[in-house]
Parts: sequence; structure tokens; C-alpha cells
Amino acid sequence: MSDLKDQDPVPEYVSKSQLKRNSTALQGLAAELATLSRSQLESLTLPDELFDAVVHASAIKKGGARKRQIKYTGGLLRKMDVEPIIEGLDRLKSTSVEGRRRHHRIEKWRDRLLTEGDAALTDLLTEFPSIDRQRIRQLIREARRRDSAGMPPTAHRGLYRYLREQFEIVDE
Repeated sequence: MSDLKDQDPVPEYVSKSQLKRNSTALQGLAAELATLSRSQLESLTLPDELFDAVVHASAIKKGGARKRQIKYTGGLLRKMDVEPIIEGLDRLKSTSVEGRRRHHRIEKWRDRLLTEGDAALTDLLTEFPSIDRQRIRQLIREARRRDSAGMPPTAHRGLYRYLREQFEIVDE
């Protein structure tokens, strides 16, 4: 008798249309997972069967086989709790957006330093006083020298790397 009390008297009704919408959404999630790199997928800690299905789907580039594999992966997702996967995916997106923003910020500083010279350097040192003034001047001088000589922009990369290191120290 107590078993009957624990059960739901009326199961929750879900329309056929809603089931189709849910299925389509899960297939969209599967397609999105298939666009991720292997290291990104590993960071999501997916179940083995789902991980293998996603890796297989990402290996197939186009055609009916890819669609079938995405549908299969969506079916696997239907059988599990997808909230942790969605949260992990959102976390990956936000870190990639933040990474792009940081990259553009560093590039802007590098370009300003190379074009504006001392004015930009003064602004940089005001904003980031921990930066080694002598080292940054050396890197700027080397980048300008290589530019005027028509050499490859390896010094630009060195300046970028130094700025990135310094910004990471400040951001921590």
C-alpha cells in the first residue's frame, strides 16, 4: 500500500510537439558538442559512450552519415541529465570570449606602443606600474628596428608575449 502512495497518481503529460522540440534541442546540443576540440570535450567530463559518439560525429564532415550520428548523439543525451553539460559548454564559451577580449586588449597596447611611442608607454606604465620600463623599451626598440629593416615581425610577437605575461600577473 505504501508503494502506491509514493507513486505519482497522474503522470505529467507532455505533448508530442514538445517531445519533438526537446529532441531537436538535444540534437542542436549534440551538433554544438561536435564542433568542440578534443581537449574541450575532455574538460566537459562526458560519459564514455557520449564522448565517443561526439568524437565520431566531429570526424564526419558532411552528409547523411553526420546527420545520423548527430541524431544518435541526441538520443544518448535524451537518456541523461544535460544540465551539467550545458553549464560546462557555457563556461567554455565565456572563457573563450574572455580570452578573445584579453587578446584584443594586448594587441591594442602593442600597436599603440609601436605607433605612439612615449605617450603610449607613459599611459601603459600609469595603468600597470609593475611593468619593467627598461625591458619594455628594449622590446619596442627592437620591434621598430626590425620593421624599418623589413625583417619578419618576431619582435612584435616578443612584445606581445611580454605584455601578456605582465597583464596576467596584474589580473591575478
